[in-house]
Amino acid sequence: MHTVSLSRAVAVPLRPAVASVLGAIVFAIVGCTPSASRPTAGAPIAPTATTARATRLASWTVPAAPSPPEGAQPQLASDPAQLAKDLVADERALRDPSTPEPALTAAARRQQAAYHAIGRHPGWDGITRPQIPPELLDVYDRNVDARRQLTAMTYPKDTLPPWRIEPPAPAGELLSYYHAAESESGVGWNYLAAINLIETRFGSINGVSTAGAQGPMQFLPSTFATYGQGGDVNSPRDSIMAAGRFLAANGFANDHDHAIYGYNHAHQYVEAVDQYAALMAADPAAFAGYYRWDVYYNTTAGEVLLPIGYAAASPIPVGDYLATNPQ
Repeated sequence: MHTVSLSRAVAVPLRPAVASVLGAIVFAIVGCTPSASRPTAGAPIAPTATTARATRLASWTVPAAPSPPEGAQPQLASDPAQLAKDLVADERALRDPSTPEPALTAAARRQQAAYHAIGRHPGWDGITRPQIPPELLDVYDRNVDARRQLTAMTYPKDTLPPWRIEPPAPAGELLSYYHAAESESGVGWNYLAAINLIETRFGSINGVSTAGAQGPMQFLPSTFATYGQGGDVNSPRDSIMAAGRFLAANGFANDHDHAIYGYNHAHQYVEAVDQYAALMAADPAAFAGYYRWDVYYNTTAGEVLLPIGYAAASPIPVGDYLATNPQ
């Protein structure tokens, strides 16, 4: 699979069943159930969409900030306490049905950037977490944990990848594909969405991995031939349906963590999938926010945002890119 970060900012090891490991972190091709010592943060949680709206404070303010250059990262507060307060405002904006579309996208982009910043600085936890109100603590904890799990699998590169960044398929279409796959395979739609998010930011990343993995769900051609039922690996619907079949065949019904581990042999990957899946099952606003996230890439110069329209036929030295594309 490609390097990804919840929009592919991290380098994630390629699953042995779906993509061979090349040039990233190598994991043995063995079956394994997740360790019993794994944290319980990924446990199923009860739906809270109604509760979250009922407990939302009567007023909130979306943090104002100058507009960054086209394709640049959102500007965040440098003070971690203020950063957390701004994150709370954005989380509430994403859950408020009266928030207009431009503000939703801006809130989601800042939300993502804030979780990236907090994830990089565990030393801030004593400052940021106390700023989070009780009704958003579970959302905060799961997002921070997922970010850190994926960061633990990453290493920075000095070049940017030969990808094209494109708009994902419409959100409604993707949701229909996840639910169709769930009906056929029994694999929860939210797990398929979480994998799609981590792998290619819902299909925004168009490019073949160093191991030859392809499509929105990153399948090796040989694996897709087994589970794709003659479909197109680059089709969002066909690849999502194939992912459902793969996970079902690997025992998702009895042990979903074991099945996800078969998709990508990394316990951190399993944990991140669990966290995002739990949040999306609990509140539709989570999917709506993730759908608006950007694509980031981890480099020796820090995380670089690759905007829609980015296109490279071969690796680009990160310094050359940043010279003309300031972050």
